[in-house]
Amino acid sequence: MGMLKEFKEFAIKGNVVDMAVGIIIGAAFGKIVSSFVGDVIMPPIGVMLGGVDFTSLVFTLKEAVGETPAVVIRYGKFIQTVIDFIIVAFAIFMAVKAMNSMKRKEEAAPKPPPVPSKEETLLTEIRDILKSGK
Repeated sequence: MGMLKEFKEFAIKGNVVDMAVGIIIGAAFGKIVSSFVGDVIMPPIGVMLGGVDFTSLVFTLKEAVGETPAVVIRYGKFIQTVIDFIIVAFAIFMAVKAMNSMKRKEEAAPKPPPVPSKEETLLTEIRDILKSGK
């Protein structure tokens, strides 16, 4: 029973929940970026390069023989994946930069002085009474 309770505490902690949300949003964001690159960015680049479809760019190592498919290196898909990565990495960089900027502003904000506890207040009063000699 102790292990179940320990796992529940681990799973409910804010960091684990935040991480799960981040992974889900990241996966969705990756799909959006892949579509953006494949459907919006690469077609105009292909047109500028003479009507090239990047997904069909391959280097054939061995031609297809009968039922055996050809052995190819799909460098066009690789180029597209590299562009996907660059866009995702830049977006993450900008998000982290914005979060760090907000943290710096939060840290720079003046903090109120700590409020003394009741014991500290009482001891201060006793000290002041003893100093005054009453």
